[in-house]
Order: sequence, then C-alpha cells, then structure tokens
Amino acid sequence: METVEALLDGHVEGRTAYVTEAARHLLAAGGKRFRPLLVLLAAEAGKHPDSEDVLTAACVVEITHLGSLYHDDVMDEAALRRGADSANARWDNLVAILTGDFLFARSSELTSRLGADAVRIQAETFTRLVEGQIMETVPPGPGEDPLQHYLEVVAGKTGSLIATSARYGARFSGASREVEEALAAYGEIVGSAFQLSDDILDIASETDESGKTPGTDLREGVPTLPTLMAQASTDPADERLRALLSGPIADEAEVAEALALLRAHPAMDQARAYVQAQAEEAKALLVVLPDTPVRRALEAFADLVATRTG
Repeated sequence: METVEALLDGHVEGRTAYVTEAARHLLAAGGKRFRPLLVLLAAEAGKHPDSEDVLTAACVVEITHLGSLYHDDVMDEAALRRGADSANARWDNLVAILTGDFLFARSSELTSRLGADAVRIQAETFTRLVEGQIMETVPPGPGEDPLQHYLEVVAGKTGSLIATSARYGARFSGASREVEEALAAYGEIVGSAFQLSDDILDIASETDESGKTPGTDLREGVPTLPTLMAQASTDPADERLRALLSGPIADEAEVAEALALLRAHPAMDQARAYVQAQAEEAKALLVVLPDTPVRRALEAFADLVATRTG
C-alpha cells in the first residue's frame, strides 16, 4: 500500500497549488483505503499481482471514492470528514463540488490507461454510484418496501465501487474470467454488508468504529438497516420507538431514549443476522479459488464484517 499511497498523492496533484491543496485535503485525512486494498488482495488471485495496471486500478477506485466524499459532504452539509474539516466547511460548497469533479475527471483519465473495457466498467460503476445517491434522496414510492429501497441504495452507493475494486484486481492480474466474476460478486456483497455493519455500529457502539458519533443517523433522520427493521414492527409496545424514528431527532434526550430502545429491540439481532448471512453468501462465492492465503484472507475479511456489528 505504500506504493499506492505515493501514487495517489501524485495523481491528485493539479496544475495550481490551490487545486492540489483542495484535492489532497481528504486524502491526507486518512481513511480505511478499503477499495485499493481489495484491488491488491484480489490481484493475488492472478498471475501478475504486482503489475502496473493493478496499481493504476487501485488508484482509480480510491480517487473515485474520494470524489464522491466531497459531493456527499455538500449534500449532507457535513462539517467534518475523517476527523478533519470537510472541504465545504474549510472552503465552501462550490470548491467542494468542483474538487469532487476534478477527482472524478482524474479517475477517468487514469481509467483510460487501462483500456476501453475498463472505461466501460468504470462508467457503469459510476452510473450505479450516482443512481444510488439519487435514490437516497427520494423516499420509497407507494407500495414499495422501504427496506428493499434502502438495500438498493446501499448496493449502488457502496457495493458497486467495491465490486469493481475486486473485479479490477482480478482482471489486471490475469485471473480467469470465472474468478473475476466471482470476486466482483463477492465485493458487492461484502461492500454492502460493510455499510450495513456501520448502520448497526451507529446504534450499538458507545464509540462508533465507523468514525461517527453514535446516534448520528438518528439525529439526521437517515434510514438504516436496524431502524427500518424496527419500524416494520407492528407490536404496540414499539409505538414510542416508531414515533421517535419517524424523522430527525433534534433533542439529545430523545436520541438517548431512541438508542436505548433500539439496543434492546429484536431488530438489532435481526440486522446482525442479516449481515452474517451476507458474509456467508460472499464466502461461498470464493469456492472458485484454491485453498490459498488469498482465499483465507478474503474469507477472514467477510467474517470481520459480520463480527464488527457490536
């Protein structure tokens, strides 16, 4: 990853110091680097895991992700990102939006080095990512299942780029098409499950491993896996909880009340069971790989996703 970090720093450099500073702002703030790590890990399934194309692909997915964060923070009116001021807070919305655009353009430029098929894959991924973002702003339609709507949002916003991360790693290391397809499917499931585990941690943890203050989603009125499962309850005893979850919660005493009710609610175990089932489904896809360290590492990561839910 040291090589990828150095490449990332160079790839986000602009023609002016101002653009470079804005583009490096969130890169310097850190992050899990889950997407480039998955590219490198999936590349171990091929014959050429250290190829230049693999490293380029790792940069493509992380820069795409970074660009989406700049836009997310504008939409969410967020003041902090990764413990640092968000770009919109440090500068303004215009700078944040244009910096995100710059990063998307730079990721597209890098993708072109990987060939026409990679450009197609990147375009399809970006379409899904943006569509998921749009879906998040629109409530479910009449008769539409709110939980299914939310899962589609997560698959688009999060799962799609992580699926492409695994696909790129397999493809550009020379893995077989069968392995590439299996790892892409694995990436989509594990990526979505990772977001869903963050949903659970936002409620279950006193100090949230996702980097947010516990109850952040409740304060913002953002639907999540456990809250949607709780809202689906028809038990009269849940009337107070359903009322609290009907919109953003501004009062800190009510946030604490909602957290206490949710932590004791069967929806939490239902949500954990769902994430566990997703992890098992992802691991089953790895049967195309021999019993090697890379397969065991991918299995271990799926298990980590399932067990980080508090």
